[in-house]
This record gives sequence, C-alpha cells and structure tokens, in this order.
Amino acid sequence: MLEDFFNSLLLLPSYWVVEQIEHNSETDEVFIYVKFKVKEYKALQDKEFYGLHDYNSYRTWRHLDILQYKTYIKAKLPRIKDIEGNIKTIEPSWGNLLDRNTYLFEKRIIETLLATKNQTKTSELLRCSFNLANRIMHQSVERGLNRRDDDILYTHLSIDEKSFRKGHNYITVLSNPNTGNIIDVSDGRTKESCKLLIANNIKEENKDKVEQVSIDMWEAFINSVKETLPKSKIIHDRFHLVQYLNKAVDLVRRREVKIHQELKNSRYALLKNKFNLTMKQHFKFEEVLALNTKVSLAWRLKECFKDLFNASDYQNAHSRFIDWISFCNWEKIPEISKVAKMFTNHIVGVCNALSNKLSNAMAERLNGKIQEIKTIGRGYRTFKNFRSAILFFNGGLNLYPQQTL
Repeated sequence: MLEDFFNSLLLLPSYWVVEQIEHNSETDEVFIYVKFKVKEYKALQDKEFYGLHDYNSYRTWRHLDILQYKTYIKAKLPRIKDIEGNIKTIEPSWGNLLDRNTYLFEKRIIETLLATKNQTKTSELLRCSFNLANRIMHQSVERGLNRRDDDILYTHLSIDEKSFRKGHNYITVLSNPNTGNIIDVSDGRTKESCKLLIANNIKEENKDKVEQVSIDMWEAFINSVKETLPKSKIIHDRFHLVQYLNKAVDLVRRREVKIHQELKNSRYALLKNKFNLTMKQHFKFEEVLALNTKVSLAWRLKECFKDLFNASDYQNAHSRFIDWISFCNWEKIPEISKVAKMFTNHIVGVCNALSNKLSNAMAERLNGKIQEIKTIGRGYRTFKNFRSAILFFNGGLNLYPQQTL
C-alpha cells in the first residue's frame, strides 16, 4: 500500500502512522496525513502515560517536495495528562511544535542558502516564502551560537570595521585569525560597541589568555583593547599600514601630475605589486621612476617600509623604523610625513606588526566575503539581518537542527 511506502520513507516512530495521502492536481500539492496511535505510545511510555486528554485541530508542516509537487505533513497533535493532571501537547518527530516546516525542509533551506547566499533566490528555488527563509537563517544562527563552546580560548584576535549602508554606517567585526571564522559583529565602530563585542564573546577569566590583537589605528579600537584586554599585545595590521602609504603615494602623484604630464595614467603602475604589472604598466612604472619627481621618491620610501617587515624582533624593528622615519623627515614630502607622524604616534603597535607574523590578512579576506554577501543580497536594511547573514555564512557555526526524520 502507498501508506506503508510512506511510513518507511518518513521513518516515523511506531506511535505515528500514515493513514491517508491526498493529491491536489490543481495546486500541485500532496498532503500526507499522519495519525497518532495511543496504544503504541502507551506501550512505549509504560508508567509515564496518564491518559489521553484530546487532540488539537489539524496542523500542517511543509516537507520536502515529491517530484514536482509541494508536499505537506498534516496531523492532529494529541494532548496527554501528566502525573499531576497537567495537559501537554506531544511534540511531533518530524518538526518543531511551533514551526510550520519539517526538520528536513529546514535542512534543505539551510543547504540552499549556503549555496546561493541569497534569501530571495532560495525562496524561489524551494517555492517557499522569503519570510520563511529569513526566519530559518536567524533561527539557525541563534542555534549555532548557543551550541558554541562558551569556554573557548582565543589566543589571537582580529578587529576590523566594515561599511554597512551608505554614509558613515559601520559594523565592527571580531574574528579568529587562527580559524578564519567571524566570532561576532556589533553595530557601529565606537569604543562602546567594540567593548561590548569583546565582553559578550570572551569570558572575563579568559581575557588574560588573549596574547595578540590585530587592529587598525582607529582610536576607538585601540582604547577598547587596552581597557578590556590589557595583557594582550596590540599589532597594527600590515595591510592597513601599507594602504596608508599607498594613499600617500597617490596623493603625491595627483599633486605632481599637474606639473609633470608624464605622470598621467600612472596610478596603477605605482600602486600595484611589481610582479602583477602588465607590460604597458611596467614601461610606465620605469618611466615614472626615471623622472626626478617626489612621487618616485615617495614610492621608494613606501617600498623601504615594506622591507622592514622581515625584522627579527621588536628591538630590531624599532631601530630600523626610527631610521626610516629619519629618511622621511629628511625628504620632507608632506603626504609621506603625515603618515610617518601617524605611525610614530602608534610606534609600539607598528613595531609589533614589523616583528610579528600576525596580521589582519584573514580579516581582510573575511571583509571580502562580507562584501560578497552584501552584493549578492543587494544590501541589508537592518543590522539584525546583516549580522545573521554574516554569521550564517562565515561564523563556522553548527547551523542544522538536531533532529531530522
């Protein structure tokens, strides 16, 4: 019989049995009716069963499709008595009592979201509402966060910012460079939001175990780390250090291009890695360096700074950095001098970066992944939705429901 076939497919407990299957050809829907067997349940529960009270009206759960048909499970959930005479509803084995989808359908939505990274596309592919896909994303993230080990020890952390919406709207991203997973995000990039992010994710007794924190030279982040993780070593991110110098070099180029026409169309030739230059850019690069201009000198000072990254220890880094600062002061290029002054104001974090391998490279890759989520999702209007999407795709969480059919 067809009902027996579906009984074996659904792997229901012995006290649930498929009693009827309906097919609606107009709506292309299949309804599987499941019946509760009191005697079977009583036999399994033995002395814990104190009598059946009544049944709820029919409830419907969306299940995995059968061929081209949308499939639903329908059942009247029984209410039974406990030893004190209280009434409780028996949980179905195929889904949550409060949900309107089965565990397997939830699992399918999670898998499709991970593949498409888009809630609208997922809802279209699975022929369900956007609200259902959105709710399951939030639900699975909260489930994953609750399953995360509260006593996990972080020895290295990265703190970075990411634009959220147009204008000066940012989020703060706390990540684990050892695993490449995002720990959590907070709204804004203020000192308060950063401190709250650290407090919510690192237990007080584990804060002393954090050895190094890689951050940009943003005062709010620096002060937050100093106050909440006083024993950790602050390391200013290599990527951002070089980025500041690249911007300075480009500002010099923009200033001098008004005088030296040869500098036109030389931006990428100066800013790209020498090994990634095209043939045309390579010739332009050689032409610019041959000119007696401040921009070629600024480029050399930038490259000299990059050579400091192979410092053997902090003292060696500090000594070589002071020498580099002297060269910058001697050449008196305003744009470079401004960056050099900023580096000097954060000399400890800069020298730590020159003598340590830890950087925000992983955080920058995560930033790229966050940007991909924004692009595919065509932006997020609320921080709550954006946070869930970030942690869903990059949190390294156990997202799936514990029970499946």
